[in-house]
Amino acid sequence: MYGYNGKIIRVDLTSLTCTVEALEESLIRDYLGGRGIGVKLLSDEVDPKTDPLGPGNKLIIATGPLTGSGVSSCCRYSVVTKSPLNNCSTSSNSGGHWGPELKFAGYDAIIIQGMAQAPVYLNIVDDSIELLDASDLWGKFTLEIDAILKERNDGGRVLTIGPGGESLSNMAAIMNDKDRAAGRNGVGAVLGSKKLKAISVLATDRRNKIADKKTMMALRKKNRPLIAEKTDAWKKFGTVPMVTTMNVYGTLPVHNWQKGVFEHIDKVSCETMNEKHLVKSETCYSCPIGCARVTRSKNVTTGGPEYETVVFMGPDCEIADFNHIIDANYWCNEYGLDTISTGSTIAAAMELYERGYIKEEDTDGYPLVWGNGKAVVEWVQRIGRRQGLGDKMADGSYALCESYGVPQYSMSVKKLEMPGYDVRGFQGEGLTFATNSRGGCHVRGHVIPRERMSELPTGIKRTSIEQKELWVKEAQDRSAIGDSLGFCGFGRVGLEVEDLADLYNCVCGVSSTSESLLKNGERIVNLERLWNLAAGFTKADDTLPKRMLEEPMPEGPTKGEVNRLFEMLPKYYRLRGWDDDGIPTREKLKELGLEKYAFRPT
Repeated sequence: MYGYNGKIIRVDLTSLTCTVEALEESLIRDYLGGRGIGVKLLSDEVDPKTDPLGPGNKLIIATGPLTGSGVSSCCRYSVVTKSPLNNCSTSSNSGGHWGPELKFAGYDAIIIQGMAQAPVYLNIVDDSIELLDASDLWGKFTLEIDAILKERNDGGRVLTIGPGGESLSNMAAIMNDKDRAAGRNGVGAVLGSKKLKAISVLATDRRNKIADKKTMMALRKKNRPLIAEKTDAWKKFGTVPMVTTMNVYGTLPVHNWQKGVFEHIDKVSCETMNEKHLVKSETCYSCPIGCARVTRSKNVTTGGPEYETVVFMGPDCEIADFNHIIDANYWCNEYGLDTISTGSTIAAAMELYERGYIKEEDTDGYPLVWGNGKAVVEWVQRIGRRQGLGDKMADGSYALCESYGVPQYSMSVKKLEMPGYDVRGFQGEGLTFATNSRGGCHVRGHVIPRERMSELPTGIKRTSIEQKELWVKEAQDRSAIGDSLGFCGFGRVGLEVEDLADLYNCVCGVSSTSESLLKNGERIVNLERLWNLAAGFTKADDTLPKRMLEEPMPEGPTKGEVNRLFEMLPKYYRLRGWDDDGIPTREKLKELGLEKYAFRPT
């Protein structure tokens, strides 16, 4: 078996046992790896109605066949589970070096089930797999956990949760390699509920087999210029240039998405970050881009911030000081919190405060007023500790706003806070957010690059709805392929599906085509849809915040626009082979081999 180790670790925390199982070939044939095999295992083993923080939920960590292979930017692992934030089937992936280390140790995936009575961590050294006492680790921040377990395990790679996961915050992330994060949908809270603090992995010998290494290296050399051409700005500045780009389009989330242009944009630009705060660049395993940044504020040095962090700790809260943004990012990393959801929740709290729902006496001396950078940094920590109002905020912006009777002030889809692109100015991206299985998300079918390119005189405008359902379906299916193979989203930029098939074939010794890979991607997307339907989701959940649909952008290049989602949605359903209620038809299920998962409302 090339590209795979053929082994899955099953960890039962109730009985404190670890066993190794075979990875079935039918599983990888139909679902590839990573996100794909994760959702298949979730669908087969977890009741969609189960309590996400109860013993019936499972958390699957899965690598892709290209993870650790040496193919450029193939370093990702996926975390698949039932989300405590919104009860959906979710996957969240992360880069760095931890995923390749798991592959080198001889394993493709880990299934974590049951619940421990006391804190434990999983220690993997090649063929040795054991659960060890973590009582002394519980309550510690992520950086300290990384240092402690590296010392105990001869420099192995560390995956961990922070106090945010221990306190079951719906925004808790799983951190690895200090500052890399599987960040979204509260996956860290699932580990917290199971009292699994960390997973340390050490491989003393690299056990990855490649069918045709010579061809793989030739393809890697051929593809590098294609990737480099599209990612030059990320190499120079990380992901932060998008702050200025979105401001130019008038689609930057500002003032809890009430505006699209930030008047102090120069203070939060990539140039300002590089000139005043950059320490160094970092790269994930086998990546030619190196978009990761280490920055310094007046108080701390930390990995990041990324584009999304700058947006939601910055303009969305009207903050124009990188020192406060970097400090907020640092504490999100330490507590193990998703920066998108955390920043967006603080912005929502600021609007609630502005409108009188949150009272000054509720803020304990840190009033939630726009532009109060010190308050943002403090509220990140209170969310991590579930202290005072932070206890309510730790469950996310939707739960917070709903508790005051105004859920419309949560800028979320399926309760997951949207990333930093105002979809009143990008119609196709709005359709992406609304239909993604895990909620408001751009990494599962990002079409903004295509919508920006369409601004050419002969293109389809970003504010047009023409053909957007075609773009979104294709992007979503391609995203499922990339996540399942082990690619970083940036590493796929510039590559066509044919290129992915060529790489998959030479690593794994198979004869895949672009058509068969796209069918894999479509199968994964449909299975996620079926699981969510069985969990109780309906067509009504394929929507956007009222602000995006009914409040025209008040200013800037996108002034006057709203998202026209409900004109696009029926066309998207038909293209997908779903009925008018967004349910995959029996014909579509038969085509994809998903008949056993057929869902019909009672």
